[in-house]
Amino acid sequence: MSIDFTAIDFETANSSSASACSVGLVKVRDGRVVDKVGWFIRPPLEHDFFNEWNTRIHGIVEADVADALTWAEQLPDLVAFADGDHLVAHNAAFDMGVITGASAASGVPSPSFAYLCSLAVARNTYNLDSYKLPVAAMAAGFEDFAHHDALADAEACAAIISHAARRHDASDLAELALMTGGAIKYIGPAAADRRPMALR
Repeated sequence: MSIDFTAIDFETANSSSASACSVGLVKVRDGRVVDKVGWFIRPPLEHDFFNEWNTRIHGIVEADVADALTWAEQLPDLVAFADGDHLVAHNAAFDMGVITGASAASGVPSPSFAYLCSLAVARNTYNLDSYKLPVAAMAAGFEDFAHHDALADAEACAAIISHAARRHDASDLAELALMTGGAIKYIGPAAADRRPMALR
């Protein structure tokens, strides 16, 4: 089984997709975690207001990110950690929206990534009342983690994908996507490269 990917999770300061205030990244090789990292992010101007509701969810306040590097300063580190991997996230449209939104607001090009949504995989792997991250992670045998801590959530997401791949006996991420009715999707220039010719 060659289940290789980087799981990713963002927390945001407010409802803006550009307001990333923390990220967690977990590198998986052959279905096993081999590296992980997380850090605070100082959101770009006009997207840096900390909404009380968001803070209530993740516990991060403005003072926590006051000395953090900005999105533009840290994006190279994020790309370097992923190192060409497919990304995996739970409700991936949100996290991919953060990458594109924060890049646009920071005046830097969005990087290209292929990605798979662990929420879609979970829905076609487990029979659950809810497919929220903590419930799906429990089905994968990953319990008692600090939900809404970006690194812990990325670890939970990694556990779901690795467990689902074993359950479906998938040889790689693309096969897992196919077996669970999902699809590998793309953001950044890679997404434009995959548009049908008639739409270009």
